Amino acid sequence: MTQRTRLRFNGAAILRGTRQGSVRGLRLGSEHVLQVSRSRVPIEEATLEHSGTATVDESSLKAAVAFDTPYAVRQHEELNYQHDAGRTAKYLEGPMAEEAAQVAAIIAAQLRRSLR
Repeated sequence: MTQRTRLRFNGAAILRGTRQGSVRGLRLGSEHVLQVSRSRVPIEEATLEHSGTATVDESSLKAAVAFDTPYAVRQHEELNYQHDAGRTAKYLEGPMAEEAAQVAAIIAAQLRRSLR
C-alpha cells in the first residue's frame, strides 16, 4: 500500500515570522543589556542612568543601546575616575561582551516562538 503526503511550504509566512521574532528578540536582548548597564553606570544624581535607551531598527535588524548625556562617553572611557561600589567605567562595553551569550539565547528563543 502506497502512502502519500502533501506538504505545503509557505516561505513568505515563515520569513514574516522569523523577521517578527528577530525584531522581538533584538528588542528584548537590547533591553537586557540596558538593564545590566544601568546597574553599573556611574551614579551621582542618576541623570546618566536615566538617559539610557535601547532601540531597534526593524529595517536593518540592528539594535543599539546608548546613554545620552554630554559626559556619557567621557564617563565610559575614563578609567581613572573613581566611582561608587559596583559602578564603573566601561559600563556599556562590559555588559555587551559579558551578556552576548544571553542575548543570543533571547533572540533564539524569540525566533523559535515565531515559528510555532
